[in-house]
Amino acid sequence: MTEEILKKIKQLPPLPESAMQIESVYQDPNSTFNDMIKILERDPLLTADILKAANSPLYGFSREINAISQAVGLFGMGTVRGFALASIVKKSFSLDLSPYGINSDAFSLLSKRQHSLITAWCLRKEAKLLGILSPAAFLVEIGKVLIAQQIISDKSEQKFKDALAALGDIEAAEREVVGVDTPEVSATIFEHWRFELGLVETIRNCQNPDKAKEEFRKSAQILHVVRTAVPISGVITDASTAAAKELIIKYGLDMESFDKALENA
Repeated sequence: MTEEILKKIKQLPPLPESAMQIESVYQDPNSTFNDMIKILERDPLLTADILKAANSPLYGFSREINAISQAVGLFGMGTVRGFALASIVKKSFSLDLSPYGINSDAFSLLSKRQHSLITAWCLRKEAKLLGILSPAAFLVEIGKVLIAQQIISDKSEQKFKDALAALGDIEAAEREVVGVDTPEVSATIFEHWRFELGLVETIRNCQNPDKAKEEFRKSAQILHVVRTAVPISGVITDASTAAAKELIIKYGLDMESFDKALENA
């Protein structure tokens, strides 16, 4: 981690009390759906953000979800936690993704599409992993915000553009120009905010799952596949799908469920 990026992370404001309460309930093995619902209902703005996310056409529900209790019942605590944390965390950052050639709306769509694909893929057979994967899919790209800030501060936009064209890989270009990549920055942010080890490890190792601790390796593999299938453009292409399927074969993951998830992506 570079000193400049680490300084930016240490200067981030603490997460609001609502985020801490959500985490406390989620991590408590004795908590219930009702405990989560009560906390969320205390924050009308957060409730509105969660319902807006839950009603995205990306999830394919035919009826409108108009209550937090309905969202928790349909998605589960892990996924609603992901909706909530994504809303809270992204409000902690000033978004300027211009070095990547995208705006804040495109950045938000990228996260939503990665999340919807991971949810559809894992909901039936890997639901236990969604407690980690749901927030990871929403938050893994947040490191780009601080990397973009550094590129702009260093006036390295053209250097980054040239590196991206030469290397053909965003994270390789990030390492070339800034000295660190998105997964490492994102993981360090959530480590700084004292998120649980599984989320931090999954994000940090999502490009190199073999480096993850064994208990988090599968979640890192799944996140690697989804980030490959849904690139920074937010558009799933034949090429990105083929590359993702190569990873599924390599990791021995469930291809049939992935194909079904792609039908609605």
